Amino acid sequence: MVEVFNDYIIPLLVMIGWSVFLLVLLLFATAFVLYADRKIWAAVQIRRGPHVVGPWGLLQSFADLIQFAVKEPIIPSGANKGVYLLAPLVTASLALSAWAVIPVTEDWMIADINVGILYIFAISSLMVYGVIMAGWASNSKYPFLAALRSAAQMVSYEVSIGFVLITVLLLAGSLNLSAIVEAQIGRYGLFNWFWLPLLPMFVIFFISALAETNRPPFDLVEAESELVAGFAVEYSSTPFLLFFLGEYIAIATMCAMATILFLGGWLPPFAVAPFTWIPGVIWFVLKALFMFFMFAMVKAIVPRYRYDQLMRLGWKVFLPVSLAMVVIVAGVLQYGGLASR
Repeated sequence: MVEVFNDYIIPLLVMIGWSVFLLVLLLFATAFVLYADRKIWAAVQIRRGPHVVGPWGLLQSFADLIQFAVKEPIIPSGANKGVYLLAPLVTASLALSAWAVIPVTEDWMIADINVGILYIFAISSLMVYGVIMAGWASNSKYPFLAALRSAAQMVSYEVSIGFVLITVLLLAGSLNLSAIVEAQIGRYGLFNWFWLPLLPMFVIFFISALAETNRPPFDLVEAESELVAGFAVEYSSTPFLLFFLGEYIAIATMCAMATILFLGGWLPPFAVAPFTWIPGVIWFVLKALFMFFMFAMVKAIVPRYRYDQLMRLGWKVFLPVSLAMVVIVAGVLQYGGLASR
């Protein structure tokens, strides 16, 4: 009995504790990421943004949370109530579960699995089901049209992201996210990171991540001028909040993945003092925040694409380029004598 307790119960309790800690940390981080998104957008448009609730408006996200939480959820009479309520739970749960395998440093992660990158890819692929369920269960034309758009958009850009991951795996030689970061260690610091040899794939990954998370200029799922508010038009109160939460956590996941795959994860820019004095978790957070700043700037300055332009970019530009890069990277590794890495 003691062996069972030591071998199974205690590790399970430790994992549950770390998971709860991660969830709380993610929720707090999402609140301030949302605040930063609104502040950056306001700065580009030369206005103040949130500045009333708390010092410098820092508590605005928490005020919005209370506002959503105390509202009465209204369910349309013709909706499929079970699926209608399940959809936001699916979206938020999948977005949160993706962080189980993301290594913030070499030691800070919930689960260090050897197929971590496949796990992330699978979770991101499943998130389309939350949108489809919401659009269908609302029993309304606008949410259903938005759900169809979302399905086509997310599937289209997942193909390009898949080829981007293949090129990274060819260079790293592993599906483990920690091993991918360690493969970027070298004497030249940030010039050893994969953003340099895979620069076209880095650009494709960034733009595809915008489309995958329904961010502007690819927010055609929620195009206000065409679809009122997209798949969430019939949602209010806490269910709408869960959709919003899932979207921003998915954005944070894509920023973390870009940091791991192309920007060296927790590695310092150069392995010399004073860069090595700063903990790896600080470098990871700074790189992820830089990626989010790029997300926010694109939202603020790039106009929305038409749907045919979105599909053409995904299938006629990104797919051929990413497939060609896979062949080029494999050829260079094989015939350049680098395949052993």
